[in-house]
Amino acid sequence: MNTQFQKSLLNATGAKAIKSQQLIQSLWSGYGKILRCQLEGGNIPSVVVKVVQIPEGGKHPRGWNTDIGHQRKLRSYQVEKHWYTVYAGDCSSKCRIPECLGIDSKDDEVLMILEDLNTAGFPLRKSFVNWSEIAVCLQWLANFHAQFMQRPPAGLWPTGTYWHLATRPDELQVLDDTLLKSAAEAIDKKLSQCTYKTLVHGDAKLANFCFSGDGQKVAAVDFQYVGGGCGMKDVAYFLGSCMSEQDCEKRESEALSIYFAALREALPDASVNASEVEKEWREMYPVAIADFHRFLKGWSPGHWKINSYSERLSRQVAERLLGL
Repeated sequence: MNTQFQKSLLNATGAKAIKSQQLIQSLWSGYGKILRCQLEGGNIPSVVVKVVQIPEGGKHPRGWNTDIGHQRKLRSYQVEKHWYTVYAGDCSSKCRIPECLGIDSKDDEVLMILEDLNTAGFPLRKSFVNWSEIAVCLQWLANFHAQFMQRPPAGLWPTGTYWHLATRPDELQVLDDTLLKSAAEAIDKKLSQCTYKTLVHGDAKLANFCFSGDGQKVAAVDFQYVGGGCGMKDVAYFLGSCMSEQDCEKRESEALSIYFAALREALPDASVNASEVEKEWREMYPVAIADFHRFLKGWSPGHWKINSYSERLSRQVAERLLGL
């Protein structure tokens, strides 16, 4: 961190000094880092800071190194900054996120000072989850979507998720699945014309959930791609991030039932008709799978998430929307 950011950190936390800085991870494509800072002399023992720094001559790990990709990343950090400034305070304990303690910027660099979820009761990161832990994450998503149902995404991505068609022309151009390529705009249009929209997390993979010690509570991080859209985008993406092809197919109905039960409970009675939301969004679930599948096949054709289940659903959606 530069000197200005170190001073901002101390001012935001009331600490006297930064005792140590531990690298948690580098940001995608070398756009900065996430650090855990141990503090001295205040009431907050540690914080997590996200330091965004523009790389010089960096190479994308999968070869995409275009100005479109660069501008998308720059925009994503501005969106996250706006999220924590304007929206984050509206999240309840049922869709827990880290408290933002302060934000600063200097030239092209951005500093976000966040609550350390490890010390807040969410110390676990999981690579594998059991069914009850999957259910907890689905309940988090349902409460998040209910909280922001029908709220315009002012200052965020108009359409959330990092794979949104309009921001991924390179991947569409190289996509060699002609059926999916032909249906890409129809898939995007179907999702964007939903009657019921919310704010989607936009990158709701398992790695962005932090678990309590017993695995029965979660908090979520990383809001670079939060924006408007159908909640099924988050649900389809999350399930694909932590379940096998066989389980995605076998337990699809069960997973959606858990999500929609939590959504009905969380939605205020007078604001929207929960049954109508469920009816529309259940129909959108395979469309959301097809939307991500379209991106993935263009971005990384050999990716492990490409499987016969998502291939079959995507083909069915594409044929239906194209009237084949």
